[in-house]
Amino acid sequence: MRANPLPDFSLRDLEGVDHTFPNGTTTLLCFVKEDCPTCNLVLPVVDTISRESDTRVLLPGQTAEGNTVLRDKFRPSATILDDSILKVSFAFGVETVPLVILCDNNGQEIDSLTGFDKNEWQSFYSKHFPMVAIDWSALPDWRPGCGSLTQDPIIGERLLAESENNPLRARKIEIGLQDDVHEFMFDQGFTDGLPVVPPTPERVLRMLAGTMRDPQEEVAVVPPNLAPATVEKVAINAVLAGCKPEYMPVVIAALEAVCTDEFNGHGVFATTMGASPVMVINGPIRHKIGMGMGMSVLGQGNRANASIGRALRLAVRNIGGARPGGTERTTLGSPMKYTMCFAEWEERSPWEPLHVERGFDPNDSVVSLFAMSGGPSLIVDQASRQGKQLATSMGLSLRAQHHIKSHRAGDTLLVVSPEHGDTFASSKWKKQDVREQIQSASSVPLRDLFEDEESPVGIPASRLEGLPEEELNRPVPKFASTKNIHLVFAGSEAGMFTSAFHGWASGPMGSIPVSRKIEF
Repeated sequence: MRANPLPDFSLRDLEGVDHTFPNGTTTLLCFVKEDCPTCNLVLPVVDTISRESDTRVLLPGQTAEGNTVLRDKFRPSATILDDSILKVSFAFGVETVPLVILCDNNGQEIDSLTGFDKNEWQSFYSKHFPMVAIDWSALPDWRPGCGSLTQDPIIGERLLAESENNPLRARKIEIGLQDDVHEFMFDQGFTDGLPVVPPTPERVLRMLAGTMRDPQEEVAVVPPNLAPATVEKVAINAVLAGCKPEYMPVVIAALEAVCTDEFNGHGVFATTMGASPVMVINGPIRHKIGMGMGMSVLGQGNRANASIGRALRLAVRNIGGARPGGTERTTLGSPMKYTMCFAEWEERSPWEPLHVERGFDPNDSVVSLFAMSGGPSLIVDQASRQGKQLATSMGLSLRAQHHIKSHRAGDTLLVVSPEHGDTFASSKWKKQDVREQIQSASSVPLRDLFEDEESPVGIPASRLEGLPEEELNRPVPKFASTKNIHLVFAGSEAGMFTSAFHGWASGPMGSIPVSRKIEF
């Protein structure tokens, strides 16, 4: 039994005449679709009520072409109505056709039938229409109904999105019938320069199914415009980026991390240095959503890696307002401004994974965000066979990060490949051993960091005055602390390479890496 009173509606018949429900008379509704054999079976039976009683009989048909076929085939006395957009079927909660509902003059349900069971139909007619004669012997004992078109997943999502109680609250933008939707998205500035997936209501609803969080829950205030980001708005940008619904918890956690004071998103997005978030994913979710952690881990080819990173960047652009030429003032830009997201290959690594090192449980799924202004740049060492040799190569290579005279200013994120990882494992080198050797190998005497005639970059020469020789010879490592050197493990089994991301300014005056547990 459906709720009383039933939903009001107005539909047109096949001649374009409007019919309203209720209209103050007893009405029999019969929801049908032409390709349903049971609908074809019962339509002449139902039409006898229209022919032999005073009850108004309306037949909401679910396809425009099928309605015409039913009319031409049966020439019913009852009125076929065009419900091809299915809003009335959806409002009535039609799951199976034929669905017959007998209603009083106020639109309240009296009785109903679904499918065809001869005993039930005979009882229904005996009770409500004893004056109508039906040759029941000519009809089968039972026929199943057919699924309503409203039960099609794609159609159902559209109908839910269009219903009055749908969870979406974002402003809907109408475009002209002749407009190219993709060109329209470019014109409106919703893209990062590449085509995006139009965020139709049904796509956004499908994306929201990837999280248990309320669509109107505020998850972050996004810089630089300090705009509130609801789960719905995150879903819209995830659709734009090409995400699957199961990626949503990762995108939400990443946006939460980027919008913390520690990460300093406003500074990251506004700096002329071109910093951008780099996302590292750890934990079981890597396998659940099919993330790339092996071959081409930092490149193209994996949908989860590419679209999750892109969704974060689009959310920052479209919600927070970080757009090139506006508050985003990067001098040269970087491909990382499109996307940079990858998973750590924990199972292959000789070390504890990044998220465990940062205080999380091994079974937690975690996203870690780093503000990087350069990279990934390749450190090529195909000769080292000992951990110390390899870490020394890394330290020497990192001396040029930002500038060879720039020390103690930023972080680095090193993505160590399996062959390089095996070299460290054979020497039983831990992460801290690698970090300390990088610091040692990258150290130079303080005197080498001052500006001179050949390079005006460095510590002002005026500060040389009065410094003792011992201080000038003091070795200064590249990074302020070993804590500024971050190591993760990923990449193909073949190739003796490590990739280095060069950090932006570090510490409270710059950006501090942030990790967030991914909540489902």
